[in-house]
Amino acid sequence: MSTGVIIALIVIVAAVVGIAAVLTLRARRGPGGPGLKRRFGPEYGRAVARHDGDAKAAERELAARVERHGALRERPLEPARRAQYEARWTAAQERFVDSPRDAVAEADRLLADLAGTRGFPDGGQYEEQLAALSVHHAHHVHGYRRVHRVARADDAAGAAGEAGAQGDDGRAGTEEMREAMVEARALFEDLLAPTRHREPPRREANKSADRPAPARAHLPWGFNRRHTKGS
Repeated sequence: MSTGVIIALIVIVAAVVGIAAVLTLRARRGPGGPGLKRRFGPEYGRAVARHDGDAKAAERELAARVERHGALRERPLEPARRAQYEARWTAAQERFVDSPRDAVAEADRLLADLAGTRGFPDGGQYEEQLAALSVHHAHHVHGYRRVHRVARADDAAGAAGEAGAQGDDGRAGTEEMREAMVEARALFEDLLAPTRHREPPRREANKSADRPAPARAHLPWGFNRRHTKGS
C-alpha cells in the first residue's frame, strides 16, 4: 500500500471521528439555537430579553424547560368538563363589561385550573406550570402570563376604584385588562381542544387574537370595543 493511500485513509478516519464527536457533543447539549427558536417562537425572544440579550443564557433556560417538561403528555378532557370550562369562560367574558377586574381574576383561576386538569403542574406552582405550558403551548402562553400579572398586581394594590387608565396605585387600566383577556383566550382555546400533534403556528401569539373566535368562545361586545361600562 502506497504512502499516499495510507495518508488518505488516515485523513478519512480522522474526519469520521471528528464528525462523530461533534454529533455526540450536540446530542449531549440537547436542542439549541435554531431548534429552540422554532419550538418556542416568540417565547424565545422573551427569554433572551429577560437575560438582557444573552442568547446562550436564554437557551440554557429553555433547554432546561424542555428537559423537565418535554415528556409531559396532556390528559384528555371529558366532554362534560369541556362544557363546564366553556361556560366559565363565557361567564367571565360577560362579567368583564361590569367588573373587569373580577373577570381577569376569574380568567387567571380558570387557566390554572384547566391546565392542571390537562396534566400540567398544579396552578399553585405557577412558575412551573407556566414553564411546562411554554414547552407545549409556546405561541400562546404569554396570554396567561399577562392575565396572571394583572390579577396579582390588582391583589397587591388592594381594593381601589376602577379606572380607565393605569393610575397611581399601579393597577392595570381597563384597556390593558381587555388586551390581556383577549390574548389569554388563545391559550384557553388551545387547552380546550382535543389532544393532538401540534405544529408551531406561523404567526406569533399576539397576532392570533386577530382571527375570528369560534362560536363557543365568542367575545361579548365589551371585548370588541375600547370602552366598557363605567370606564
